[in-house]
Formats: sequence, structure tokens, C-alpha cells
Amino acid sequence: MNSDTNDELQFATDALQKIASTIRQVFIGQESVVNDLLRCFVASGHVLLEGVPGLGKTLLVRALAACFSGKTGRIQFTPDLMPSDITGHSIFNMKEGKFEVRKGPIFTNILLADEINRAPAKTQAALLEVMQEQRVSIDDITFQVESPFMVLATQNPIEQDGTYPLPEAELDRFMIKSLISYPDEATEARIVELATHGKYSTSLNVDVIEPCVSVDEINRLRQITTSVEVDESVLSYAVRIVRETRVASGISRGASPRASIAAIVMARVAALQEARTYVIPDDVKAVALPVLRHRIALTTDLEIEGKSTDTVIEDLLAQVEAPRS
Repeated sequence: MNSDTNDELQFATDALQKIASTIRQVFIGQESVVNDLLRCFVASGHVLLEGVPGLGKTLLVRALAACFSGKTGRIQFTPDLMPSDITGHSIFNMKEGKFEVRKGPIFTNILLADEINRAPAKTQAALLEVMQEQRVSIDDITFQVESPFMVLATQNPIEQDGTYPLPEAELDRFMIKSLISYPDEATEARIVELATHGKYSTSLNVDVIEPCVSVDEINRLRQITTSVEVDESVLSYAVRIVRETRVASGISRGASPRASIAAIVMARVAALQEARTYVIPDDVKAVALPVLRHRIALTTDLEIEGKSTDTVIEDLLAQVEAPRS
């Protein structure tokens, strides 16, 4: 970092804390999910969020967008959804005598792709270009989407009837996969208490949120993140973890180099949250689960034994030696 390191660090740490605190005004509990979402957003990535209905996924998206007065879009994925329903299409304007483009809901800041696995692969693929290049092609015309831009796609882990597995190429474009679970008893009691006293909205209303950062400040925050130092030993540690997924017993498909990149950029944000200008091995460990869980596949034997992907990753982290200095 430059000579203004302390000022930049203070700004970044304060901005991250303000965004997290603002989200928690309307989204109670789920600390790990909020952390995952915030780190991924600052790292310019996309999130695959898995959880049953009714846990506040749409509220979470709207709360994040409200932090910077951003726009949100929501697409309910269904088997009959067409790619043009996502990106937009050209129509002939009879009055003007020419074709004009009508942009789809993808032109927003934060796009909620609800139950993405309920649409066939061809429709899912409509997101690939914009997720990778932040641009959309409609009838040979290319449009840039606004910045910041993030896709947050959801999956229901229980209902599998009428679903289409996400292709590996698409899964790999999600920087992380985060799991949103039922709240614990104390948190659920708090939500019910607030909701029944009119202090907690169950109608996805985020009007109570006042923007706490600007788009320029988000871009500044992202720029600061790229300057967080990563020692060669820590970078090597992240790479060794990812490479181990390709040879470890019980894993039939390992993670791609995108996982190594995602681990480092996410770890940089984690370091800023702790008011550090450098990444330590614990930062890499903190982001390993969301970065890796959707990028590996277990062997049939482990699945029969009831082993989860997270358990296998945690075992792997225990086996790969972290640098000591």
C-alpha cells in the first residue's frame, strides 16, 4: 500500500463495518452468510446461496443494494423460462419502422436468480457472459451492465423434482457457495418478537435502511482490497489446498485454478475486516469452505457413508500444513 496506508485501511475497515451493520438492521442472525456475501461483493464475485424458502434470501439482496442505493432485479427461474426473458430481446417498432432493444431484468446492480436450477441449462447459460465479462449480447449488440454488479443465485437443497443440475462451467463462475440454514432458537425468538411488535418487516421492506456508502466508495474499497499484501508462502498455501482437492481420496472432481484465485481475493477482504493490510493463513481458512464446496464432487463411496462436502474440506484443511511465519 502507498504512504496513505493508515487512512486507506481505516476507510476500508469502517466501510465494511458500516455495510455489515446496515444489513443487520433488517436481516437478523446468519452471521456467516452476511460475511460471505459482503466479502464476495467487495471481491467482485457472484454468490450461489443454498437454503430452504422463507429464510430471507430476497431480503438479504435488497438490504445489500439499499446500502449504496443500488438497483435490484429478481428472476424466478422456471422450466419454461427463456434466455431472452433474462437478457432482453429486440422488437420491431411499427411507429419508428425499426427494431429496438428492450433490456431484461439482468440490467441491474444485484440480480437475484431465484431457484436457478429449475430452468434448463440453455437458460442458465444466459448468465455466463454477464457473470464473466459484465456485458450482455442481444442480437449482436453488446451492452455493459452497471457497476457494481453481482448475481446471487439460490437453490433449494430439499426439492429436487423438476430441477436441472448446474453445469460445472457455470458453478465455477460463482466465487462462493454459501449455506443459509434455519436460525437458532434464540435468533428465531428474536425475529418473532420483533415481527409481532411491528419492529421487523416480513414484507421485504428495506425503507428503514439509509445508504451508508456510495458507488464511488465501493469502487474505492475494491481498489484498496487489491492492494492488500499476500506473502508468497500464504499464496502457496492457498494453491496447495486447492491442488489437494484434485488428488485427495474421496474426491472425484477437484477444484479449478479459479478456486485459488477466489481464495486469495476473498482472503484479502477478510484481512481488511480485521484491520490488517496483509493476509494470514487464517484468512484463507476462513474462506475455504464457501470457495470450495461447490467446486468439488465426492466419490459415491463417501456419499453412501453420509460424508458431507464441508466435512471433507475441513479434513483436507487439517492435513495441509499452514506456513508458520
